[in-house]
Amino acid sequence: MTGSTSTRPTGITILAVLAGIGGVLTAIAGIGLFVLGAVAFGGLGALLGLAFLAVAALYIAFCVGALQMKPWAWPLGVVGAAFSIVLSVLQLLGGDVSQVISILVAGGILYYLNQPGIKAAFGRA
Repeated sequence: MTGSTSTRPTGITILAVLAGIGGVLTAIAGIGLFVLGAVAFGGLGALLGLAFLAVAALYIAFCVGALQMKPWAWPLGVVGAAFSIVLSVLQLLGGDVSQVISILVAGGILYYLNQPGIKAAFGRA
């Protein structure tokens, strides 16, 4: 039964809590970038701040939806992990070898979310 916390896998609880923490921290960074970035860099800084706020909203929405096992949360988690891989690969191509860890973590999240039992728990089987 979706929507019941008693059937929520432990891994989803962990991902949801981490997404919530990441969402709050990303929102704080986004607000700072929006305000300070606009002052320092004009419209480009404000635009970057808005992008951070959009990512924060995705993380927070996934957190809430995953804790409630809502079917719409599953694609948010998949899109978030895939987007993280794309950004990390771009940074890796720019010379930041530490992004290999981010790619592996996001890849692991994608793998986990696509397991039949996890998809079924979200009503996506």
